[in-house]
Amino acid sequence: MKAMQNRERESAGQYQGAAKREGWNWKPLGEVCKTGSGGTPLSSRKEYYEGGNIPWLLSGEVAQGNVRGAKNFITKAGMENSAAKLFPRDTVLVAMYGATAGQVGILRFEAATNQAVCGILPNEKLVPEFLFYFLLAKKDELVAQATGNAQPNISQIKIKSTEIPVPPLAEQQRIVGLLDEAFEGLATAKANAEKNLQNARALFESHLQSVFTQRGPGWVEKRLEDVCVIGDGNHSSNYPKKEELVAKGVPFIRSTNLVDGEISDEDMRFLSPEKHAQLKKGHLKTGDILFTNRGEIGKTAIVDAGHEGSNLNSQIAWLRCSETLNNRFLFHVLNSGAIKSHLELSKNGAALQQFTIRQIKELKIPIPPKDQQRALVVSLDGLSSETQRLARLYERKLVALEALKRSLLHQAFSGEL
Repeated sequence: MKAMQNRERESAGQYQGAAKREGWNWKPLGEVCKTGSGGTPLSSRKEYYEGGNIPWLLSGEVAQGNVRGAKNFITKAGMENSAAKLFPRDTVLVAMYGATAGQVGILRFEAATNQAVCGILPNEKLVPEFLFYFLLAKKDELVAQATGNAQPNISQIKIKSTEIPVPPLAEQQRIVGLLDEAFEGLATAKANAEKNLQNARALFESHLQSVFTQRGPGWVEKRLEDVCVIGDGNHSSNYPKKEELVAKGVPFIRSTNLVDGEISDEDMRFLSPEKHAQLKKGHLKTGDILFTNRGEIGKTAIVDAGHEGSNLNSQIAWLRCSETLNNRFLFHVLNSGAIKSHLELSKNGAALQQFTIRQIKELKIPIPPKDQQRALVVSLDGLSSETQRLARLYERKLVALEALKRSLLHQAFSGEL
């Protein structure tokens, strides 16, 4: 009997198992609740905003959980001359557009919203928290079915047509109680994991900073151009066009390929050997240090043997150390807090941030004797490896916690909780 029920559940769909339970009915959300969206008063009319005391929420303010405040306000005239409407307390809000599409919250005070928010008004058939958890469970599905490539757009019609179970109120409250307790515990576990992850990284950064501030005998300060050969990627008319990139060939490394101090082959672009030969700059050797000097400034990586002979795009510089400078020591220097702060203060460019080749050459770094460099590299590499191990551990825990939340939501609305 149980096996037959399992087969029926699988064939009926992800949540249809709940419909088998006595007292559970599935209906389109629009048949159970009234919905509405907001509006935006004309921005050119100051009287619609100045002195306003009506809370007015944007889609980005629909945070998961309870929504208890607003950053923006409109006037009564703004309400009357726009599609904005006042939603009552306990309205369930769904962000419909943009980066926050699918985000769900429960309004805990009277407020209006802009047109990018769908409000689902409370009634006697659904406990607001039950509806909140259900829409949270459906978030990925709603976003996946949204229109628009750059900016997802979840239509109010899609929300209204989404089928929802309507069990007895007592059953809804029981499920909400279980989920509240579980999610509270998961939130605590997530906060602890995030704090541990932050602490692990902060410990390494603190130790790294102390190495370069507490210098011993024999340390000197030199410009990078005095201890490195420095170059960058190509900027000439030969710079590869999109149609010149090939499926396989010479790796064409971009800033996005620099991940955690290494070169990632994920989403790598390639040049043909002929195109690579045309480009006279950016030819890499094992041990070169890569340094992003346009866009996101200061990302670093060391060229490994597997990327010998690769090429660079125009957003990355390369540094080739002389015999007086250990490349891994320089790698750690460039990731120190002092250098990061200097980069933040020195970068220029309005549309595209950059730290010029001239600035790289003039950058001064502390350098100890060669034997001290090697000893410090051994120490810093070991601590870095342990930090990365702990970071991966805590990151996996965070992923597992999110998976557990999704599993609990699935169970709740599959009639298994």
